[in-house]
Amino acid sequence: MAKMEVKTSLLDNMIGVGDMVLLEPLNEDTVIDNLKKRFDHSEIYTYIGSVVISVNPYRSLPIYSPEKVEDYRNRNFYELSPHIFALSDEAYRSLRDQDKDQCILITGESGAGKTEASKLVMSYVAAVCGKGAEVNQVKEQLLQSNPVLEAFGNAKTVRNDNSSRFGKYMDIEFDFKGDPLGGVISNYLLEKSRVVKQPRGERNFHVFYQLLSGASEELLNKLKLERDFSRYNYLSLDSAKVNGVDDAANFRTVRNAMQIVGFMDHEAESVLEVVAAVLKLGNIEFKPESRVNGLDESKIKDKNELKEICELTGIDQSVLERAFSFRTVEAKQEKVSTTLNVAQAYYARDALAKNLYSRLFSWLVNRINESIKAQTKVRKKVMGVLDIYGFEIFEDNSFEQFIINYCNEKLQQIFIELTLKEEQEEYIREDIEWTHIEYFNNAIICDLIENNTNGILAMLDEECLRPGTVTDETFLEKLNQVCATHQHFESRMSKCSRFLNDTSLPHSCFRIQHYAGKVLYQVEGFVDKNNDLLYRDLSQAMWKAGHALIKSLFPEGNPAKINLKRPPTAGSQFKASVATLMKNLQTKNPNYIRCIKPNDKKAAHIFNEGLVCHQVRYLGLLENVRVRRAGYAFRQAYEPCLERYKMLCKQTWPHWKGPARAGVEVLFNELEIPVEEYSFGRSKIFIRNPRTLFKLEDLRKQRLEDLATLIQKIYRGWKCRTHFLLMRKSQIVIAAWFRRYAQQKRYQQIKSSALVIQSYIRGWKARKLLRELKHQKRCEEAVTTIAAYWHGTQVRREYRKFFRANAGKKIYEFTLQRIVQKYFLEMKNKVPSLSPIDKNWPSRPYMFLDSTHKELKRIFHLWRCKKYRDQFTDQQKLIYEEKLEASELFKDKKALYPSSVGQPFQGPYLEINKNPKYKKLKDAIEEKIIIAEIVNKINRANGKSTSRIFLLTNNNLLLADQKSGQIKSEVPLVDVTKVSMSSQNDGFFAIHLKEGCEAASKGDFLFSSDHLIEMATKLYRTTLSQTKQKLNIEISDEFLVQFRQDKVCVKFIQGNQKNGSVPTCKRKNNRLLEVAVP
Repeated sequence: MAKMEVKTSLLDNMIGVGDMVLLEPLNEDTVIDNLKKRFDHSEIYTYIGSVVISVNPYRSLPIYSPEKVEDYRNRNFYELSPHIFALSDEAYRSLRDQDKDQCILITGESGAGKTEASKLVMSYVAAVCGKGAEVNQVKEQLLQSNPVLEAFGNAKTVRNDNSSRFGKYMDIEFDFKGDPLGGVISNYLLEKSRVVKQPRGERNFHVFYQLLSGASEELLNKLKLERDFSRYNYLSLDSAKVNGVDDAANFRTVRNAMQIVGFMDHEAESVLEVVAAVLKLGNIEFKPESRVNGLDESKIKDKNELKEICELTGIDQSVLERAFSFRTVEAKQEKVSTTLNVAQAYYARDALAKNLYSRLFSWLVNRINESIKAQTKVRKKVMGVLDIYGFEIFEDNSFEQFIINYCNEKLQQIFIELTLKEEQEEYIREDIEWTHIEYFNNAIICDLIENNTNGILAMLDEECLRPGTVTDETFLEKLNQVCATHQHFESRMSKCSRFLNDTSLPHSCFRIQHYAGKVLYQVEGFVDKNNDLLYRDLSQAMWKAGHALIKSLFPEGNPAKINLKRPPTAGSQFKASVATLMKNLQTKNPNYIRCIKPNDKKAAHIFNEGLVCHQVRYLGLLENVRVRRAGYAFRQAYEPCLERYKMLCKQTWPHWKGPARAGVEVLFNELEIPVEEYSFGRSKIFIRNPRTLFKLEDLRKQRLEDLATLIQKIYRGWKCRTHFLLMRKSQIVIAAWFRRYAQQKRYQQIKSSALVIQSYIRGWKARKLLRELKHQKRCEEAVTTIAAYWHGTQVRREYRKFFRANAGKKIYEFTLQRIVQKYFLEMKNKVPSLSPIDKNWPSRPYMFLDSTHKELKRIFHLWRCKKYRDQFTDQQKLIYEEKLEASELFKDKKALYPSSVGQPFQGPYLEINKNPKYKKLKDAIEEKIIIAEIVNKINRANGKSTSRIFLLTNNNLLLADQKSGQIKSEVPLVDVTKVSMSSQNDGFFAIHLKEGCEAASKGDFLFSSDHLIEMATKLYRTTLSQTKQKLNIEISDEFLVQFRQDKVCVKFIQGNQKNGSVPTCKRKNNRLLEVAVP
């Protein structure tokens, strides 16, 4: 995307006229043509003085980036091209620096971009104000209130996919530094009739479609909803899906925004439950039923929907069903209950749905206000942003359009008054004579609508409160009686005479000539919509709801607070709200944004002149321009005026030394501008006619061209001379480098020639020297060779004599030496691995080396065993010593031994120190525990087994209860004489005690353990260490044990073990105990 040109003045590179106060000639056609020309060049903003005209482009433009925000920040309003940021900055700086409360009024018809304009204003203010965690949180809450209100208050219409169906006024509160503190939102006239009925091609409020599209299946089931839009009568199907709108994503955005604004989870859930209840109300249908007395009544067709609504809201089903079928009227002390026919029942259902949704929307606004309101009580500055429906003229205009257009009449009235007031104040401030301005005052139209005696709203309220039969026709008759002669009111009753009909008007209609044009209103529905009645039975039913939110929405339903006074009508409420709004706006400095819709197709690049002309009329833009330029069309401060036009006078160009006003006076006198065309204020110059300003611009443009020509001439001369000097300097440098290069090349040639001559001479000398050296060497080698041969001859003569005497012995010794040497060299390469269990050893090559070969094998094995042992830690050495001890005791004696070889000896299998269960046992033992294991102790009397904790310490052998940890027996190791066991594959063993010792009172101990080998080995080693005597280990399938005074034979037989790995023991008689082992 190309970077847009940055302008330094409203008048620079102007497309059309940026400020239509300067438009010449001024008429409706030139205004529309100017807007179209700017729209075609993507210039969607135009000024009328300080008023911003915004034409909806229906596409994204690159004019709202952070860079643009910085461009317009702290800049004069007319310094850059027209933009909504310029107005926002002007309002914010006036609030911050001049301590003036501001309001920004955004008006225009549906689809003109009012909501987007309000978002842009708020986003700009949020971008330029202060920073900080607390300030950022306030800004985020203010901005995130928009998605929530849009979801519940906006809908798709034929003119706009995101049309605001309510008026919104937000007061943003700032502290003295200009940082936001909070805000307050007011809402006006929600179009609640849309809840129950939508025109063709339009949708209900966004939240219904977002909920069904974006909610999870779990949430939908909880709300008793289905995702299919066609299941609900309140949702129009022809426009349920909108191109370019993702309802599911928008639902997630709304939920996130509610969380940021400050909604609790249960509050958000309650809101969705009310929305679901409204949706399901539309599915309740009624059928007629006649009573005995001949009166018609209604019954609900399918009570399933009613049941689900009651479950959602916590209302008793019978109470709500009766409220849909009966109506109770109270007058003083009397109550009259009447049945509702089908039409009345449907009216009651729709009235309840509209009231429930409308009150929910008001509650949402109040809840948001609680979150975003300023927390401090310091003095605040306020900026109000009004986003309200524009003037509406439809084919069928009803009560809603009447109320909306009344509001716009009031806004137009205050706009004209404040604009004239602002003009007059500036004239007085600048000491310029004020001239009266003629303009159309629409106070007569406002009085026609709001007069407390003869106003249309007053007569509508009077008709609604009148006893007897009240219809829309009787209301129209009353209007004809009172307003028939009013110049801005028309109906079938002629203006001139009450008895002549105006045939140009349909029946049941009246027409009002507003400031923006004539509007024909259908009187049908005025009375009902103004009454906005909700039967008391339905209010009371809602108050009885178990749903806290719904109950709070209907306080009038409380039986203890019954108020027989009729509630205020919708018209009177709106009239009071508008009066409050006008009073609020008059206390603030106004800023205006007028939004225009270029076409009805919501398409980019299309400018419908007829549609725009209609909006220009009812927005009163032409009137606005005339009011703005009635005195002086253009005004500018002296400093920027002198800076812009100083080149038109020799005395002020290029620098003026003196006051800016004096410089402007000299400039205008030099240009001979007529005195009546301008006036000098205190700080500004006022130009009466736009032609004078355009003449100045033309002179400036011509003078800029002359100055540009002069600058070009000087620049070109400077550039040519600079180029010549550069060329001359370059020529000198090139010549110097070339001469240097030529000399270097000549020197290299001479040097090369000298080197060649030197190399030839050196070569000749070297070859000569080489020949002399070779000759000398040959002579020396000849002498050496002759001497060697002579010495060899002498030695051989002597050696022959010696060799003949010892030849055999020498040869034998030499041969044997070579064989042994070869043997050791080969053994070096054939040595096996360093593993002690590796049995490989190379075979001997010669018989006479047999003893050497075996000794070498033994030495090598001892050496690698030592190397292997050197790797052991002290703990590993202890383990291997125990394993070695076990091998000596049990190998080839006990069948259980081979299975224990691969199992490491752990000793304390029970972690007594770590287990809190054995804390008492741990405290009772002070010695180091060598074995801690669960064993099965065999009962001496019947052979049954009991689990015991077997503990072996340095001096004692202990037995303890497995559950309690209590010590049952303690045997000193000196009292243990022998350990007996079988040769089978079992864990049964007996510990024999010394006769007469204290522990032997009941006899020897019989045990069964899964770690028999380890226990016997450790007991053997510990006893040997403490007593210096070897413990006797008896391995036999029959052995004797001492039970009290009896000797009992323990005999091992083949049999099945009934209790897992525990041997089955059976006492045969007093002298025999059989142990069944597998």
